[in-house]
Amino acid sequence: MVAALESILDVQSDNGGGEVEWGDVRDDLSSGQWGRLIEKGVLVDGETGFRLADQGDVEAVVEEHNGSTVSTTTTEDADEDEDEEAGGWRTIDKLAALGAVGMILGYSIQPVKNAVGGTVDLVFGPLQSALPFYLVIMLAAIVTGALSTIAQSQMMDTDKMTQGQEKAQELKERRKKAKERGDDEELQRIQEEQMEMMSDQMGMMAENFRPTVWIMLVTIPIFLWIYWQIGRFDPVPEMIMPIYGRVDWNSSAALWFPAWVFWYILNSIAFSNLVRKAIGFRMSPN
Repeated sequence: MVAALESILDVQSDNGGGEVEWGDVRDDLSSGQWGRLIEKGVLVDGETGFRLADQGDVEAVVEEHNGSTVSTTTTEDADEDEDEEAGGWRTIDKLAALGAVGMILGYSIQPVKNAVGGTVDLVFGPLQSALPFYLVIMLAAIVTGALSTIAQSQMMDTDKMTQGQEKAQELKERRKKAKERGDDEELQRIQEEQMEMMSDQMGMMAENFRPTVWIMLVTIPIFLWIYWQIGRFDPVPEMIMPIYGRVDWNSSAALWFPAWVFWYILNSIAFSNLVRKAIGFRMSPN
């Protein structure tokens, strides 16, 4: 935020110590930074724009930071910054996405299905020999559900989501007040901030999709192995499912899904929710 404060000080200095408007600093500040400064009371309402609540304190903070900070940026740091600007996607994330897409081809290309299924069978094959098949599917669902939840908890920035929600609420309240007093200039500023916020939200959506790639990289091979394994059964195993009674794994159980898909999804959702509660992770902002 120091760079944001410096920009505001520069604009205020150019204005002869006057007020600052969003249009004056939009090239240097994100809408999130601008809203945060207002929310925290660093910027307060003036007659036509905003002003620093305590310019002396802000100048002291900026001077202290600039006096104690030494730039040590390396090429790797710059690359990481560029990745963060690109929505948090790094090269390894993009490679994981390509791997996941490649394994999806296994559902329609037999050699890919055989290769992925045979590899995963090295892990799940012994379990399938020792346990009923419905328990093997349950264990696979537990593994993928737990890993999915952990990946989401590590990669999703719920704090940023909360800040975005707070900013949206703050803009809504400012818009309501501006309409009540007929302040067209304020309404225009709010509209500009909302447009900036939409851009930030698109970036956040891209960043929050990143754990999905890693979840797919684990889930697709296991899912493909179950599909591959059922194709090798003769006859196809049966089980007694609640409500549906006796079904074989390829029978339609619900919404035209085969029984094994329905059983897998049911267990995955149930155990994912248990893991979320255990680690205190929320998918939505608080």
